[in-house]
Amino acid sequence: MNYLTAIISHIGGTVLLLMRSLKYVGALPRQFNRFIDQCYVIGYTSLPIVTILSFFIGSVLALQSGYSMENFGAKQFIGTLVGLTMARELGPVMVAILIAGRVGSAITAELASMKVYQEIDALTTMNIPAERMLVLPRLAAILIMMPVLAIIANLCGWYGGALVCQYTHSISVDSESYFTALKTYMKPRDITDGLVKAEVFGFVIILVCCYIGLNTRGGPREIGASVTKAVVTSLILILVLDYFVTKALLFT
Repeated sequence: MNYLTAIISHIGGTVLLLMRSLKYVGALPRQFNRFIDQCYVIGYTSLPIVTILSFFIGSVLALQSGYSMENFGAKQFIGTLVGLTMARELGPVMVAILIAGRVGSAITAELASMKVYQEIDALTTMNIPAERMLVLPRLAAILIMMPVLAIIANLCGWYGGALVCQYTHSISVDSESYFTALKTYMKPRDITDGLVKAEVFGFVIILVCCYIGLNTRGGPREIGASVTKAVVTSLILILVLDYFVTKALLFT
């Protein structure tokens, strides 16, 4: 019962943090420099690992698909399979997991350190809301950068699959046939649904990490505990939201 109460309390606290942050949306232009800094941290610095991971995910997906579909004489549809899988599922989910592990952990550590060493209390004393200065720019930045990262992940995955199909002897599907199949059976909504999922995942990750960081209690040891809690919670939420968001998108 205490565990359930704690979960409900954390959900309520996260929603209240979001509502308090949204009160300061009008002040976002004055936070432009912080917003740009967060776009750089969330987007640009995450770009290399997103690119590399997505490229090899698409490559492995094409390799496995080619090996399996060769028995059915359906190798010409590998482009469709890789395209749809990356756009609707693997692209948004893998980017969200990377953001949780790389950016979410850093945000939690930074805010938890500020809380433990009473920097948040100092901001409150100076009548500077932490929600306006520390939370809102991050939420705005993730809304801008998450679709960009998801699109780049899709493109890298598609081209990784194309290279494997063309240069793997057992598959031998040229790039033109690969992308023709991809374009023929993919619809714009397949891409937009994936971008919607990426937006939801990214926003929830940053919001949860900010909440956990700002509510850290105790000494320096609790900083590591908060980071672990934030990453684990984010990963669980990604998987849970993936099911419900996918279901909502499929039936709308």
